[in-house]
Amino acid sequence: MNNSSLSRYRAEWFTSTGDTRRDILAGMVGTFALIPEVIAFSFVAGIDPEVGLFASFMIGIVIAITGGRPAMISGAAGSVALVAAALVHAHGLQYLLAATLMAGLLQIAFGLLKLDVLMRFVSRSVRTGFVNALAILIFSAQVPQMVGVTWHSCAMIAGGLAIIYLAPRITTAIPSPLICILILTAISIAIPMPIRTVADLGRLPASLPAFTLPGVPFDWQTLRIVAPYALAMAAVGLLESMMTASVVDDLTETTSSKARECTGLGLANVAAGLFGGIAGCGMIGQTVGNVRYGGRGRLSTFVAGVFLLLVMVPLRPWVAQVPVAALVAIMIMVSASTFSWGSIRDLARHPKVSGVVMVATVIVTVATHDLSAGVAVGVLLSGVFFAFKVTRLMDVRAEHDEGSDTRTYIVTGQIFFASADIFADRFDLRDTARHVRIDLTASHLWDVTAVGALEDVVTKMRHHGIAVEVIGLNQASSILVDRLAPTVGSPIA
Repeated sequence: MNNSSLSRYRAEWFTSTGDTRRDILAGMVGTFALIPEVIAFSFVAGIDPEVGLFASFMIGIVIAITGGRPAMISGAAGSVALVAAALVHAHGLQYLLAATLMAGLLQIAFGLLKLDVLMRFVSRSVRTGFVNALAILIFSAQVPQMVGVTWHSCAMIAGGLAIIYLAPRITTAIPSPLICILILTAISIAIPMPIRTVADLGRLPASLPAFTLPGVPFDWQTLRIVAPYALAMAAVGLLESMMTASVVDDLTETTSSKARECTGLGLANVAAGLFGGIAGCGMIGQTVGNVRYGGRGRLSTFVAGVFLLLVMVPLRPWVAQVPVAALVAIMIMVSASTFSWGSIRDLARHPKVSGVVMVATVIVTVATHDLSAGVAVGVLLSGVFFAFKVTRLMDVRAEHDEGSDTRTYIVTGQIFFASADIFADRFDLRDTARHVRIDLTASHLWDVTAVGALEDVVTKMRHHGIAVEVIGLNQASSILVDRLAPTVGSPIA
């Protein structure tokens, strides 16, 4: 790490006293927002809540130090839990721990190989759909806590929302969600009422996590069992983390190292697996909340992890009394602030294909509760629409010079696998002119399919006795043609 990088890294931890205070308070609030989701996804994965909480503690600490996106909170939740559920059901927790270690190693390799560049293929429409779908999923996850409950719970949720939105008008020294938690907890203790508390969500850990290796035989059979799940967990975790990092980049108007975030996530998951935890990834709801509360540096992420450990053990009796209504109010606020309300207006202003991609991403994600599936569909649609758009921009125009009996085909646009067939169909292979000139000055050949189409056209015309000349190849296209189809460049009758 050079001096410039070291200075930037230090600045990501500590800048001013005010920023440090905000990072600490935002991290503490982030812990309370993290607990119910981690416990919920632990049940989804078929594991005890303490497994998810131990993992979130380890992931938070490690990624705060090694990650590439300050202020981003990662934990044991999200689509990773959905992937892990099948493995736990079929083979048990120990095989899940082995898969967690392998997934972490795969993510480290992904980051070191700089494969984060694949994120460039995720369009803005897909990212917007991802954010909107997540906002919907966050809100829908709170619905069970609002249906079939007593009026006391509904009143507490309403009161919590009022505190969250009105408290900043009085003071911003303490994040309003933290004020909400303190006030509602005090009310529930002072006035006993039939409402759910954190203790009702699941058993909180009573001891610290301990180092342990997975209790599985380290042989090829184990590798065959865990490898498919590890690969899926690694891919899903990377996708959600990089998408979350991109969202934070937009919110904070800063940049981050996606490759470093991938490597950091891998190291964090290896640590989680070695301390009896499940693999995790970036948690966009908690991350957006952290940023909204004022978290900007690595300290907020670190505090979220450390405070989670304090919550799990020393403060366990107190945290158990926090009303679920307070957490629901916080998550409703996070959901409302996460949703891109401007995207609804943009549906009428932006190109229709962008709207289709965004809406499809939302629908698939909400229908499957799988963020990776929604993003995959969005990226696929973006690629298809892009291919159609580019093919329409490719054109071939013919001009005939009667004096020299030469027909010139002027090609404009991009020629690649999606437009190569259209390109080839624009030529009359039995042209009556004695000479044919193919002018590629205003075009570019991108791949082997494009070169193959050009070679087929030239070869067939020459077979019919037509003298064909190819001109105007730019340097990159010329190199490609010389390597793959060297006979194309020579005018042969």
